[in-house]
Amino acid sequence: MSTLKDKIILVTGSSRGIGATIARQLAVAGAKVIVNYAGGKDAAQQVVEDIKQQGGDAIALQADVSKSEEVKALFDAAIAHYGRIDVLVNNAGIMITKLIKDTTDEEFTRQFDINVKGTFNTMREAATRLADKGSIINFSTSVNRIMLPGYGTYVATKAAVEQLTRVFSKEVGARGINVNSVSPGPTNTELFTNGKSEEVIARLASLSAFNRIGEPNDIAQVVVFLAGDDAKWISAQNIGVNGGMA
Repeated sequence: MSTLKDKIILVTGSSRGIGATIARQLAVAGAKVIVNYAGGKDAAQQVVEDIKQQGGDAIALQADVSKSEEVKALFDAAIAHYGRIDVLVNNAGIMITKLIKDTTDEEFTRQFDINVKGTFNTMREAATRLADKGSIINFSTSVNRIMLPGYGTYVATKAAVEQLTRVFSKEVGARGINVNSVSPGPTNTELFTNGKSEEVIARLASLSAFNRIGEPNDIAQVVVFLAGDDAKWISAQNIGVNGGMA
């Protein structure tokens, strides 16, 4: 399958979890992939090696997306290497689950810095530096559609991402760039399962129509579609990828 042949795709936060699976599946579909990481250099390089072993093309580039100067340098390095960027996948994010009353200033700020400011920083660069007729896929969450105690700050960041997505789609549409967000439900990654008991995971799994939580590849396949030309008439949309959870 080469539906993304010769497309250059930047995936933020793609050294592990959903992002790593997305990077691998984009490469399988023919894309050349920039694997961005904040601190997991070895894990990012392993994703690159996995892609190369399958005959793909990828590089790993470090940048903390919450820092605008590092995002600019990330775009500089990616474009210097590949000549352009066609697709931006804003996967980088963190989740701290605490009741609002127990959330510290630092925890609140950290989530907004990475989840919202990180997405803002990369879109601001993409506004002038993403190739014409490109695509942007941001990450929200299906938890926005339900009211789970402990997720207040996290869903606030993702609601902001959804609104940035909608507005930005109108700002860059004249260049043929479509902008969407995806909202995974509970997914089998370290980010989601860390600290949760088997009982809690089973309860969350029961919310889906299929009585399971998602796997990273369930999300990756939707991103692969949105990155391709067949999805160009889809823009300003938020797509739930949650097995019917919400």
